[in-house]
Amino acid sequence: MGNLALRTAATASAALLALSGCGLKSGSPMVDDVVPGSVGQGQPLKGASLTVTSKNFSENIVLGQMIGLIFKAAGAEVLDRTNLPGSISSREAIAQGDADAMYEYTGTAWITYLGNDKPIEDPYKQAEAVRDADVKNGVAWLAPSTLNNTYTLAISKKNNAKYGLKTLSDVAELARKSPSAVTVCVENEFASREDGLPGMEKAYGMRIPAGNVRKMDAGIIYTQVSTSDSCLLGEAFTTDGRIKAMDLDTLADDRHFFPNYNAAPELHAKTLAKYPVIADLLDPLSKRLTTAIAQELNAKVDVEGQDPHDVAKDWLVAEGFIKEG
Repeated sequence: MGNLALRTAATASAALLALSGCGLKSGSPMVDDVVPGSVGQGQPLKGASLTVTSKNFSENIVLGQMIGLIFKAAGAEVLDRTNLPGSISSREAIAQGDADAMYEYTGTAWITYLGNDKPIEDPYKQAEAVRDADVKNGVAWLAPSTLNNTYTLAISKKNNAKYGLKTLSDVAELARKSPSAVTVCVENEFASREDGLPGMEKAYGMRIPAGNVRKMDAGIIYTQVSTSDSCLLGEAFTTDGRIKAMDLDTLADDRHFFPNYNAAPELHAKTLAKYPVIADLLDPLSKRLTTAIAQELNAKVDVEGQDPHDVAKDWLVAEGFIKEG
């Protein structure tokens, strides 16, 4: 995955390359023949020319395409500049006005862009704090969705039939009772960061023997948890499409250690000031987006191999937000 503060913030030099190189020079007009459905009636964006952007991983590309298609149905000419490398490229595009709108994650903004050390436990209070703090940066935020792309631990349903784990507290209890049973597969970064495995262990009073922590690439973790006995548990992301496809259970962060990464529309402030109707267009979309829906849409891209644009369009039409022209 590429969206969250702990795993996606590009270096400053990479961001500069993206901004000065092909990143924001590229892009193509959206040519879809779409018309208003439940949003965009009367085409209130007719005459507007707007640019949408996103980071370069499936979920965020799909969300960026959704914004673009809704803008298009509402009458705007839309330039598609989704799929920029890393977090900072797309963030700078919004802040500088090189792009008008994208879906960003509240935890990424609060920690990475705004420099805070501790997340706010309540997702809506965190979203409000991000909105208020980002005013000075020329960035505007709309209401967040409940779609929360944060960390979790996953276990195969087959293995969990034996253990009945539901929460991270359950893992801590299992580790106390049977230390050898708890094997965890994680990425190198997650294994060493205080906001990763070490911090999680402290927060839950969890002690996992060092020999039971196995480090590997993120993509391999899901397969190992699903099909082998080498990982009882694995680092996962809550909206990953492979969770359902590989028949995994995810464990609740019942002590709220990990930050909330709720997806919310982030806009260049001058764009929202000029076209305040954008809030009316995107608020209904955000209200509909959930973690479960994100899992389903991500699976269509990452498991079934569908194109993110098609996934976004098909879902918006099926939900009635827009219609085919």
